[in-house]
Amino acid sequence: MPKTLGFALGAGGARGVAHVGFLKAMEEAGIVPDFLAGSSMGSVIGACYAAGMTADEMREALKSLRAGDVVDLGVRPIRRLGLLKWERARKFLEAHIAARTFEELRIPFCCVAVDIKSGKEATFSSGDLLSAVLASGTIPAVFRPVEREGGLYVDGGVLCRVPVRQVKAMGADVVVAVDVLGRCRETEKVPHVLSLVARVYDIMDDARTQAERRRTRRITDLWLEPDMGDLSQYKVRYYDEAYEAGYRIGTENAEKIRTLIVE
Repeated sequence: MPKTLGFALGAGGARGVAHVGFLKAMEEAGIVPDFLAGSSMGSVIGACYAAGMTADEMREALKSLRAGDVVDLGVRPIRRLGLLKWERARKFLEAHIAARTFEELRIPFCCVAVDIKSGKEATFSSGDLLSAVLASGTIPAVFRPVEREGGLYVDGGVLCRVPVRQVKAMGADVVVAVDVLGRCRETEKVPHVLSLVARVYDIMDDARTQAERRRTRRITDLWLEPDMGDLSQYKVRYYDEAYEAGYRIGTENAEKIRTLIVE
């Protein structure tokens, strides 16, 4: 009897397009996950796929995405805890995700966020789907935190870049992690204060993720890092290079994944 398969789709902003390429490779190989878990951009892609969107449909939607589709500048951003509101981003998701609750999804799915009130990681797997996905992708100080069930939530990547433990807890026998950020690379230039903040965040995130990877190595059957070079995650755009990198690593590892679920 084949083992159950879970994909842990990691955070990564614009680099998250690689998840779509990876899922396309899985479709071509006839490999369908039994469980999906996502963090930040991995949450958006995971929710779309779990709801029934194909990789091709997601690719076309991302190609058409423009900053104006999600950027909605709010008034008094300091008091509102974020520069941008979520209304446009919610409408974009509503237009592409048919399901409104986790229970309506075709593939069991969960996503992670961080409650800034308690300082703890939270996993969502039931109830309202869109608020959970938005919470998982709320970049601190950029988008306003999402209120849900008494908590105030921001990006799951703050504490959990790749939700390996979460997809394992769902019941996956085999866990394949897709980390679209990979290791923090050296850089020659830090041109301004925003790039400095982003760089410091990347360094902390890398250290935390590598520590988590060591802790979860016994339950992670395959950890994949699509090679995208220095491609920036901090943009609202579609990258062909990211899609191709995800597709390439998916095709290269399809037989390995197939072997893992039939052994």
